[in-house]
Amino acid sequence: MPRLFALALTTTLLFGSGCTTHADRLQDIRSAYNTGNVSAAKTKIDTAITKNSRESDVLKLDRAMVLLSEGNPREAETTLREIRDRFEAKEGKDLAEGVFSMLTDDQQLAYAGEDYEKVMIRVMLALSNLLGDGSDATAYALQVNQKQQQIIEKSKSTDNEGKNLKANYKFVPSGAYLHAALREETHTNYDDVTRSLEQVAKWQPDFTPIKQDLDRAKNGHHSQRGNGVVYVFTLVGRGPYKEERSEIASTVALLIADRILTATGKQSLPPTIAPIKIPRVVRPINQIASVTVSADGKAAGRTETITDIGQMATEQCEALMPETLARAVVRRVVKKGVIYGAKELVGSDQTQISSLALNVVGVAWEATESADTRCWGLLPDKIQVLRLELPAGEHNIALQPQGKNGTAMGPAETIRVQVRDGRNTYVMGNFPDAKLVGRLSTNGTGK
Repeated sequence: MPRLFALALTTTLLFGSGCTTHADRLQDIRSAYNTGNVSAAKTKIDTAITKNSRESDVLKLDRAMVLLSEGNPREAETTLREIRDRFEAKEGKDLAEGVFSMLTDDQQLAYAGEDYEKVMIRVMLALSNLLGDGSDATAYALQVNQKQQQIIEKSKSTDNEGKNLKANYKFVPSGAYLHAALREETHTNYDDVTRSLEQVAKWQPDFTPIKQDLDRAKNGHHSQRGNGVVYVFTLVGRGPYKEERSEIASTVALLIADRILTATGKQSLPPTIAPIKIPRVVRPINQIASVTVSADGKAAGRTETITDIGQMATEQCEALMPETLARAVVRRVVKKGVIYGAKELVGSDQTQISSLALNVVGVAWEATESADTRCWGLLPDKIQVLRLELPAGEHNIALQPQGKNGTAMGPAETIRVQVRDGRNTYVMGNFPDAKLVGRLSTNGTGK
């Protein structure tokens, strides 16, 4: 009998090492970053990378956001490209890892990124490249749509009727919008511009500037002679992240099922005491609504949403919830089956102390499960944009966060940019709240 209790203790120690989750470690990183302490955020990220190898990829994505906020788009692009390629390589998950995750939890799987993260990597690659030399921005912009289409077409996630759970994913218009902006700058590819903007109109119909953008493209007009265009991109609001939640309905159903099986079978099953834990996307309540922009002291407009990342993450999480729940339930069934088989192997019955000891092992084993909360935790809630046409030359562009009631939330931040005749200039600022994080960046630095 002491051996059985030793087995219980060993099992608990073996499978109980993953009590803390990525969500726990992410809290301090998000807090530092969202309050503007990018140096502390980077230090915390680097420390976490060295200590948690299975989380290193998502942590590097967070590091890329810090680099972008610091005005280091080239290094951010390098990091984003590295993780894009690693996620691509991991999409065919290792069978051994899948089996092992049934005995532990999904934190043991190689993390290949959520679908929205795979898409957003390509959006952020395009933005990072535009803030540099822009040589690969068109390719990155095209990859956004290509990846979205691939995710839907190659999906193996189905419901109980065999329908594709990803079939109703909404397309992100950022890639099409960036592609249109880049093609428009050539002054020769207005058919391409129109097609891309029509996609934006279809996927983001409430994007107010789209009618004016389409009219301009159909008339083959980039800007007045002697003028250039400034695209102001803003990363607005604190973005989505994952938290561990208890799935009560499935837990109750399992509890009823194992009581029935215990009453009718030769062996008892470990009682379902620990709740089934699943990841849920959390979307913070943000006070910032948009960013007002002025040029040389004159009001120029406010940024509008071109991609709602929080909504995309939430909707995709809900779409895949049947699959997430199914994995969690199957995991519990596998664990209960292992304990049941162990009882059969040792020849115990429901009245013996050995059965009780194995039930203790089973309960402890199930209690060690944690939801996989790995995620790209420093994404914004929304990406917004404002297009300005300005005379060629140097200009002071000021950005100020605006609340939902239309009032200013924080101080205005200014950057001097060089506008070139007939060309595009890009500006980006990160406003998770009332304060700019890092600094404003541009590819058109004034002399």
